[in-house]
Amino acid sequence: MGKITTKELVKNLNNYKVIDIRSIDAYNGWKECGEIKGGHIKGAKSLPYKWLHYIDWIEIVRNKEILPEDSLVIYGYDPQKAEKVAKQFERAGYSDITDFNDFYEWAEKDLPMEHLERYEHLVSADWLNQLITTNNAPEYNNNKFVICHSHYRNPSDYDEGHIPGAIPIDTNCLESPETWNRRSPGELKDALEEAGIAHDTTVILYGKFSSPNNDDPFPGSSAGHLGAMRCAFIMLYAGVKDVRILNGGLQSWLDSGYEITTVPSKNKKVSFGVDIPQKPEIAVDLEEAKEILASPDKNLVSVRSWREHIGEVSGYNYIEKKGRIPGAIFGDCGTDAYHMENYRNLDHTMREYHEVASNWKKIGITPDKRNAFYCGTGWRGSEAFLNAWLMGWDKAAVYDGGWFEWSNNNLPFETGVPKQ
Repeated sequence: MGKITTKELVKNLNNYKVIDIRSIDAYNGWKECGEIKGGHIKGAKSLPYKWLHYIDWIEIVRNKEILPEDSLVIYGYDPQKAEKVAKQFERAGYSDITDFNDFYEWAEKDLPMEHLERYEHLVSADWLNQLITTNNAPEYNNNKFVICHSHYRNPSDYDEGHIPGAIPIDTNCLESPETWNRRSPGELKDALEEAGIAHDTTVILYGKFSSPNNDDPFPGSSAGHLGAMRCAFIMLYAGVKDVRILNGGLQSWLDSGYEITTVPSKNKKVSFGVDIPQKPEIAVDLEEAKEILASPDKNLVSVRSWREHIGEVSGYNYIEKKGRIPGAIFGDCGTDAYHMENYRNLDHTMREYHEVASNWKKIGITPDKRNAFYCGTGWRGSEAFLNAWLMGWDKAAVYDGGWFEWSNNNLPFETGVPKQ
């Protein structure tokens, strides 16, 4: 196992697969250890040290297309951790491994780095804890914040344990249980004001994940972090200027060793302060969805499972019709309506954004196009939208009605494996 200097790495950067073992949050852009510039070495893959203890570690590595024949350079904040990761690679049959121990020098110099465009809207448990305990944190220039523990008709999810100071927010207060679309501007105004949220409040959203079961009458009750993505989208649409997501949800808080509480919190009612919606362009309704399908430079993206896409299942116990919208691009969420494996890491943090963008590019989803993401009723579409929005894709949107609306309007649909 060798070592490489900054000068040597600059000269030979394209000859290596560079592995960043810091947290996914540091990779995205947060300066967690005093570095001059945030982000990661250009082209680096994210493989946090935390994952070293997962039984599926080698599968993660293979899914990232890090191959035994590759020449690897490993870096992080802590050289000892980098060495442990290097030894794990050696045990897995990798032989050409080099340590780079000068990341601080790299960040200080004008050398190629990248970061998630809107990284400050995807926060870590450490950041949130600092905000709670000091009323201040990096990239926060406000004097009021609200933490929301998202759930779907499941108040016990909050009562059993939540982040100190968080209030519960039921997705039903922001979307209609009849249509599953966002509620009316008046209803959104009432719900947000009741939660103590004004347009200029910093809102941090998270949820709890506990393996939803499709046999449950209400499987979404166990998909709180996915529900938090839905709430984040609707709050952005309404006009909350500073919406943030706890990367990984409640699991990240627990993984970081922080305590939860059963003591409830409630905020004072406020005035929202501006008209709703402030960002109507991020929500697509049925007629625009039809227009997008007819346009060569726009995409309607189905963020559903393969079985839903080919019409084997509808995905939901309350949706009868099975199939897909003709002309929609398959965006592949993962296994079913309540999971997003293809957009998340094993710890429920958002997947490395380069990987999401690369997968999308292969199927024609690029930032220059109007991409409207949809699923059955909006949750998965909202999470895919947030991936795009965090990357700075300002033409992205959610087709709010999704398959539920489309299938209820006697519109054309397809089943079976699509023809190439």
